[in-house]
Amino acid sequence: MNKLKKGDEAPAFSLLDQNGKRVALSEFQGNKLFLYFYPKADTPG
Repeated sequence: MNKLKKGDEAPAFSLLDQNGKRVALSEFQGNKLFLYFYPKADTPG
């Protein structure tokens, strides 16, 4: 997978939330959404 750069559109994805419910990015289409990605475990940053 290619790394995203500032300004890139997020690729379509889905994942499980804290309750085990599947959530898709497409569910938020048309709304403002803040995504936060943290560094891989045990890496500086």
